[in-house]
Amino acid sequence: MKITSSLIDKLIRLRSGESLPSSALRGEWVEELLSDGVLISRSHGSRSCIIAASPETLEQSLMHINERLGHLDKMKETLDAETTRSEQAAETGNSKLVTARSCPGFPVNSYEPIICCLNGKELVVNPQEGTFLFIADWHSFAIPDDVTVVNIENMENFRLIRRQQSLFASALAGKRLLFVSRYPQSSDLRTWLQTIPNQYVHFGDFDLAGIHIFLTEFQKHLGARASFLIPQDIEQRIKHGSAERYNDQYPKYCHLTSNIQPLQQLIDTLHKYHRCYDQEGYIENSLTEHHLI
Repeated sequence: MKITSSLIDKLIRLRSGESLPSSALRGEWVEELLSDGVLISRSHGSRSCIIAASPETLEQSLMHINERLGHLDKMKETLDAETTRSEQAAETGNSKLVTARSCPGFPVNSYEPIICCLNGKELVVNPQEGTFLFIADWHSFAIPDDVTVVNIENMENFRLIRRQQSLFASALAGKRLLFVSRYPQSSDLRTWLQTIPNQYVHFGDFDLAGIHIFLTEFQKHLGARASFLIPQDIEQRIKHGSAERYNDQYPKYCHLTSNIQPLQQLIDTLHKYHRCYDQEGYIENSLTEHHLI
């Protein structure tokens, strides 16, 4: 994402309650905000526009995507005036506001102890329930080769892994699991995944945008060691899922396909019922049969 004065202007307009043409904002981060309900897509004949569900939610979500977007008004002033680094420091307390991220990395979680290595020293990942760890020095973070990395797209699911333990135990029986998330939004997690040999499992929403994220942002780079979690009962859940979300995503992803048969079957199921299903629906459910592609 390139932060420009034009982008900041658009985000300020959304924060103010205005609508923008859907073509005005592009990118995976926009799709995520739409998927999470932070942005809402509305159709007007052959045209569509986007609005913010609420100013507060938009600002909070933008901060998670990129900390520089958490101060839209200051960013607007800084970009328009092309202030010097000293002026940035005086106005925001951060002379690197425009040029550097102060919090690189990604969070990790586990419900059993996993002995890892950080900066050459042993690190046991076993957060107390209600907490998780954040790996800032991710370049020096190493995990055992037999650990399966599970990327959870939704932060609520990531925080509440113990309330989904039966799901993971069934789908990945006998495997040691390290849960990760790519929030705040950056390429750090994917870059780290490319440097390790571990098996990767993607657990996201069961919709066209979620499948597209897996195929283009992870499977494309990780190859055959990347898989997508597909519960056995997903068809029954999709029957009662969101038709509005499906209709919003269909124009952009109607031609989405995969040469991975179980994933193509999932795509076909979404088209069959014209609905999709959020991964949060698996929190606190006792499920017994799941499989991976």
